[in-house]
Order: sequence, then structure tokens, then C-alpha cells
Amino acid sequence: MKVANPSLLSRISIAFGTFFAILADGDLAARIQALRSGDERREPAAPTAPPAPAARPAPPPLLAAAPDGALQLLGLLQREARFIDFIEEDVAAYGDADIGAAARVVHEGCRKVLRENFSIEPVRDESEGSRLTLPAGFDAAAIRVTGNVVGEPPFTGSLTHRGWRVRETRLPRLASGHDLHIVAAAEVEL
Repeated sequence: MKVANPSLLSRISIAFGTFFAILADGDLAARIQALRSGDERREPAAPTAPPAPAARPAPPPLLAAAPDGALQLLGLLQREARFIDFIEEDVAAYGDADIGAAARVVHEGCRKVLRENFSIEPVRDESEGSRLTLPAGFDAAAIRVTGNVVGEPPFTGSLTHRGWRVRETRLPRLASGHDLHIVAAAEVEL
């Protein structure tokens, strides 16, 4: 049975979630880098691994994401926030005050793009730091369990991040023939 490709909204949600997960987790970044380069990264075996449970069905193959929505979003972030210019700039020579002032402009532009093009809401309503219990069958795609994860749910822990979910996407329609790969045209002043 063929698995349907995720919708644009789902792909954007996956992209944002993966982006921030990679920033927060060096091991995940290394695994994704190895996956993208075709290398196999072997994890060291635990010294006293318990016997493996009954064989689980193989996960579905990874699907290639269509880049159109990501390219469109990157173009919007560049137009409103000069996002690529900021990220590509070598900031080592600048002082913290200069970087902070530039970051404020980028932040305002990025926030404008998000608010105009997406309806975003927290995955969890509880305050960060609050204690909660995750029952068996919790949505592992929406909640990542970290720390000393042992055994099976229910798990009790502290909410360290509420998470984000895109409820609605309102990306602008594109003119026929628009090249999404040009996220910022070169500018020539005459």
C-alpha cells in the first residue's frame, strides 16, 4: 500500500520541527547529515542491552519532500527580514550591540512572515515547567520524550517546550512561470 505524500502544511510543519530539533540535538544533526550524504552511521551498542522485543514492521520508506513550499517561505523570509543576508553574513567582526540590532530587524520581519502566512498554536496548553503525565498511546509525532526514558508509558515529567503546530497555511499564490529557486533577485542600481 502506497503512503500518500504529506500535504504542504504537513511538510512545512515537519521542516520547522526538524530545523529546531537539529539546532537543539547534535546527535540528530549528525544522523541527518549521515542520511543526506548516504553514509551509514552506526551507533555503539549498549553494554548490557536487554533482549530485543518481537520484530516490529519496518518503518515506511522516507519520502522526498517537494521543495516548492520551502523555497517560497525562504523567499518571503528574505524579502521581509533579509534572513539569508543575515545568516550568510560573517558576524565575527561585529560587536554584540550591532548583532543585536540586526537580529531585532530580522526578528520583526520573520515574525511578520509567520503571522501573515500561518496560524500557529502550541501543541500543549500547559505552562513550560509544569508536571504532566503522558498516557500510553500518546502522539509521539507531537511530543518528544527526552531525558531518562525507560520502560513504557505512562511517563511523568516536566514540560520543557510547549511545541508548535501549524493550524492553517496562507502562502501567496504564485504566477505561472515564477522561479522559486530565485529567493532574492540580484539588484543593480543605475
